[in-house]
Amino acid sequence: MEIAAAYRSYVVRALVITGAGVSAESGIPTFRRKDGYWRNLDPAKLATPEAFTRDPKLVWEWYRERRQRVRKAKPNAAHEAIARLAQHAGQFLLVTQNVDDLHKRAGLPKEQMVQIHGDIFITRCSRCDFGFTERTEKRQEIPKCTKCAALMRPGVVWFGEQLPWNELQRVESYLDRGVSDFVIVAGTTATFGYIMDWALRASRGGGELIEVNPEETPLSQFATRLVREPAAIALPKLVEEAMASSPQI
Repeated sequence: MEIAAAYRSYVVRALVITGAGVSAESGIPTFRRKDGYWRNLDPAKLATPEAFTRDPKLVWEWYRERRQRVRKAKPNAAHEAIARLAQHAGQFLLVTQNVDDLHKRAGLPKEQMVQIHGDIFITRCSRCDFGFTERTEKRQEIPKCTKCAALMRPGVVWFGEQLPWNELQRVESYLDRGVSDFVIVAGTTATFGYIMDWALRASRGGGELIEVNPEETPLSQFATRLVREPAAIALPKLVEEAMASSPQI
């Protein structure tokens, strides 16, 4: 069966959810693989409020090195395909677990994207609401807030922290407006319950649920189509065939 047959003839709404596997294809290590270790330290143990309280200098050193790696990385074919789909779909939302800026650099507008785990280039106060975007590193010391003098931290969601309320509301608003004609979940292990919940809710009522992942995940049993290829290979083909089979896009 052709991939294009998985799509309706009239695509109005599309939801795409991406995870670390998509950025890994641009050379950004994931947390859960061996290449994700830094100085023999587990990143998952650095990305916590407790680690920052214990050793903020060490945490900042890791995030500054990670920022530098992101700056050197380039969007891959998966990022570009998603941006192309967003440009032509009737209604579109990307929800990404990735904190890098590769989707943005591929051309995806900010209003069509939710970075549910934050933005690595934001530096924000650990106490008050002050923050700013820092694309280039101008300092090496631990920054302090100019408003309250507390330590500044990377603007990402650490393990054990709540997801940002405003971004959650943007996702919920999109889901409330109706079923998505198709949902693509790419490069994520789907171990966070909210990822599976959003994918299932968005496709409930007749939408296609397509998982793009070389490996099986908890979401696999619910998908209407499984594409066992890396995202940079699979997504350009999926988007091209969706556009060819759907007059709307």
